[in-house]
Amino acid sequence: MANETPSGIGASADLADISFEDALRELEAIVESLEHGDVSLDNAIAAFERGTALKAHCQARLEEARMKVEQIRVPADGGAPESASTFSADE
Repeated sequence: MANETPSGIGASADLADISFEDALRELEAIVESLEHGDVSLDNAIAAFERGTALKAHCQARLEEARMKVEQIRVPADGGAPESASTFSADE
């Protein structure tokens, strides 16, 4: 297994197309393989770089979700929100 990529998703997969859950699973697989020493040095370096990109992707997705939650308007009486404004990550 020393010459294989440590994740189930190809290392060249575009991060924009990966869900938070898939990115987290891939990151966990990378961490596990690095902890067990299942990869060569070159693959470990590539896996570390991929892991760093996946971590940033997950953090961005979590921040986007946090912003969406903050935009939900909850009435003072604690009832259901009357409306929620749309969120754009570009704002």
